[in-house]
Amino acid sequence: MEDKLGSHEPAVSNFLERIRARTPARVLADRAGAAYRSSTQLELRQAHAAARDAVRTELDLQRDFDREFVCAWKLFEVTTRAKSKDEYLLRPDFGRRLNEESARTVLARCTPKIDLQIVIGDGLSVTAVAAQVPALLPLLVQQAKAQGWSTGESFVVRYCRVGLMNHIGELLSPRVVVLLIGERPGLATAESLSAYMAFQPNANHSDADRNLISNIHSRGVSTEAAAHRISRLAAQMMREARSGVNLKEDLTGLAGGRQLPR
Repeated sequence: MEDKLGSHEPAVSNFLERIRARTPARVLADRAGAAYRSSTQLELRQAHAAARDAVRTELDLQRDFDREFVCAWKLFEVTTRAKSKDEYLLRPDFGRRLNEESARTVLARCTPKIDLQIVIGDGLSVTAVAAQVPALLPLLVQQAKAQGWSTGESFVVRYCRVGLMNHIGELLSPRVVVLLIGERPGLATAESLSAYMAFQPNANHSDADRNLISNIHSRGVSTEAAAHRISRLAAQMMREARSGVNLKEDLTGLAGGRQLPR
């Protein structure tokens, strides 16, 4: 009997490996009695620490993006009304508008009424922003140029919430705003970025007026696929003059979001 059971072990092991390879979730984790094995417990503690660090880390333009990248894209930093990370976490409303000095900076340095305004926000994961934006931003601008769109000056926002898109819309009046922002990290990854999008956002917009492409990371939606989807969705918004629940993303020809269609 032992030989017979033993003969199935490689097949079972291969089956579990194939399942686990399809998701970053900790499925079918081994146990020692009623508890996880020590290795699983240590992995969970490591992931939890990474998630806490991603939320609590302060954005640093020179540290999180190398100097060459910052200079090449002429990135500059502005801040919302939140004055600290603690205030940002406790008062989400403060993260939805720039402070007065930052608003003046944006008005002075950014071109109004362009087609695609790209904004980078720290959100709830500076780790995600640092990991994904350096690859994604050039691809987005390249896609926009291929469409013949004006892109304006991109900038980075400290203590940023998604609702800041409305304030950007009021200040600059672009056709479409794309906000690249760090997602709330979980135990699967702390490097997941979201791209929120809205057509002509304004003070009356709510979550229902925005579209979202989420899970942009190495085991989710690749930066190449994200750039392609953002470009297609922006084109839909401009063509139909709407966004949010009134606009469903056209996924025709996309293969699971991991790679560009061939």
